[in-house]
Amino acid sequence: METKANYVAVGAFVLVCMIGLVVTLLWLAGAQYSQEYEYFQTSFKGPVTGLGDGTTVRYNGIDVGHVTELKFDPNDPQKVIVKLQLKPDLHIRRDSEASIESEGLTGGSYVEISGGTKKSPELTAPPGQIPVIRSSQSTLQQLVQSAPQLMAKLNNAADKLNNILNTKNQKAFGDILTNLDTTTTMLAKRSADIDATLANFSQASKALAQASTKIGPTLTDADDSVKKFGKLSADADAFVNGEGLGQLGDLLRETRGLVTSLTRLSNELDRQPTKLLFGDRHKGYTPK
Repeated sequence: METKANYVAVGAFVLVCMIGLVVTLLWLAGAQYSQEYEYFQTSFKGPVTGLGDGTTVRYNGIDVGHVTELKFDPNDPQKVIVKLQLKPDLHIRRDSEASIESEGLTGGSYVEISGGTKKSPELTAPPGQIPVIRSSQSTLQQLVQSAPQLMAKLNNAADKLNNILNTKNQKAFGDILTNLDTTTTMLAKRSADIDATLANFSQASKALAQASTKIGPTLTDADDSVKKFGKLSADADAFVNGEGLGQLGDLLRETRGLVTSLTRLSNELDRQPTKLLFGDRHKGYTPK
């Protein structure tokens, strides 16, 4: 009976210890769960293929949490609301954006959150509500959406290329290539003449350089002549604007009077040549 009582006491003690251990673990897990994570929310329009509970969430490429819940938006059936469990103290900004990215073409999907800008305030929410991170399309989604337009442009370019490469243009291109081949062949045959022409051009350049050295003294003499001519013109200007022009006028008037007197004397000598030697022998009539 005493042995049975010991077994009951030992069993009760072990049970109490196990219950206390479970409670302690639950308490520690709850404390850790409540202290080490914060919750955010975002929404994506269209398919969210690859996302699920436990999908990795990255902030600027660094793992910071997981997806905990996916549900449809009751106000817009095309949107899917995604609940995110993130590490605390990330300082997510209001202009941060969440997008669905893929690790390569065949890799798994994950949620990427951009860092935002330093000047933007931190993202917060009223008490009792979860902060909502804006969403944007991923590069792959943008590529998928623009694929039809890209294919249409490629088809248009292919049609234009086919029009360019029609039979008529192909013949024209063939003629151009034939002419180009003929031209290059002729140039190859005349390469010696081209080399001689270039050599003559080089010699002409050297001769021109030598002639320019000889022209230098000639230009210097011409410059001296121009300076002398300028001095002569300055002297002439001084003569015209000074007293020399007035003296020249007086000289011309006196010369004109002298010429007039000489002309009169010449005329008298022509009429009476002896008058210069013997004087005037003709006496005038003296009335009585």
